[in-house]
Amino acid sequence: MTQRIFITGGASGLGRALALRYAKDGAKVCIGDINPEQGAAVAQEIGNAGGEGYFVECDVRRLTDFERVRDDLVQKWGGVDVVVNNAGVASAGAIEDTTMADWEWILDINVLGVVRGCKAFTPLFKAQGAGSFVNIASMAGLMLAPLMASYNVSKAGVIALSETLSQELRDNGIHVCCVCPAFFQTNLTRSMRSDIPGVQQNVNKLMKRSSITADDVAEDIYRAVRDRAFWVLPHARERRLWRLKRHAPRAFDWLMHQESKRWMSKMGKARA
Repeated sequence: MTQRIFITGGASGLGRALALRYAKDGAKVCIGDINPEQGAAVAQEIGNAGGEGYFVECDVRRLTDFERVRDDLVQKWGGVDVVVNNAGVASAGAIEDTTMADWEWILDINVLGVVRGCKAFTPLFKAQGAGSFVNIASMAGLMLAPLMASYNVSKAGVIALSETLSQELRDNGIHVCCVCPAFFQTNLTRSMRSDIPGVQQNVNKLMKRSSITADDVAEDIYRAVRDRAFWVLPHARERRLWRLKRHAPRAFDWLMHQESKRWMSKMGKARA
């Protein structure tokens, strides 16, 4: 059976990579994005790769956009099999410097954007008796580095929501997958908000050094949906740190404190 996929923020980065991965299987992939030109281009790429591409404008800050897309896809394709809540933004800054406006901005997109996606499509999944939510969080929500409080909190919120819904919806045949990558090459810093000079350049350097690509993460997600796995943790080093945090929290705390001092020094925000 041909799979039907909806991806928010699918016009670039991980969303695009995942769309093209599903296209290889001949899937029907709907790109929801706020960039019409890029979205239409990716829809064409999906077609060229063997799938059926479709672009719709969708702002994850509006529940009505999700409801409109859902109803549109029910009419066009008869339903949806996988909803990927991928759209997100980044921010960095010390707690005393980050504005409340920036907190509200990132939580509205990164947390409530995922909430809206799950809220809008859960009734459809229940009616179908099947469906998968793929919620894109981050290792930032598990590792909690300094100077990234708003981003860390937003991604920890996605993890908490995903774990909750995995239990809440399982008996309805609904699968939930939570994706927590570390640094990999993407365009996340393009809309990044920060008062720290040079932070975007430093983050971009870390992304470029990563041996993990967006295509690698997309492949991991594809397998997790197929196998109905919950966690997707693509980076080996960060997987080891996560296990250390769970099983030896004091050792993890000491190690992270040393890493944090280096990180804050690099960001030019070391405190006396």
